[in-house]
Amino acid sequence: MSESYDFLFKFLVIGSAGSGKSCLLHQFIECKFKDESSHTIGVEFGSKIVNVGGKSVKLQIWDTAGQERFRSVTRSYYRGAAGALLVYDITNRDSFNALADWLSDARSLASPNIVILLVGNKKDLDAEREVTFLEASCFAQENELMFLETSARTGENVEEAFLKCSKSILAKIETGEVDPERIGSGIQFGDSTTRRLHRESNRRPPDCICRM
Repeated sequence: MSESYDFLFKFLVIGSAGSGKSCLLHQFIECKFKDESSHTIGVEFGSKIVNVGGKSVKLQIWDTAGQERFRSVTRSYYRGAAGALLVYDITNRDSFNALADWLSDARSLASPNIVILLVGNKKDLDAEREVTFLEASCFAQENELMFLETSARTGENVEEAFLKCSKSILAKIETGEVDPERIGSGIQFGDSTTRRLHRESNRRPPDCICRM
């Protein structure tokens, strides 16, 4: 039986090697921690259907390698991404310092309206923290990003990160800021009914303003 969903969103998980991107994806999809995790070579892929604001949304998630030698390969996957989790390790200052470069790639190569959520991973290792919550929060505000701290090990805020990003994308669709039918939007309709309803709402004339 084929899967049924209203929308499909293309997602990226980006950030430096060792920040826990693959573990985040595994925790989100399998609801368990990936004990033995080696560095991703190129890209890994996963998908999951979630309920977002009453809509059924299939997330098509590309987990990109963090090592510099793979950057030229992984950049090709940025094209047409609707959302991204920008991940750093709260116990690794270098992973935080590299965020500006990852953010620049995402905003120059992905969809112009890409929604990006900053993720401070490894919250369970708070005693080894090198990046404060306030510092990361300021970075997020300065760059107009949403922000959450997560733990791929315990699962804390992992699903919330994907859902929060998805809700923002859906809101942009509903306000007309993002058109799913535009090539490169990173969004597809799951069925013809959703597409028809979307087109009808776009054709609907604005409410009449009565004048006294």
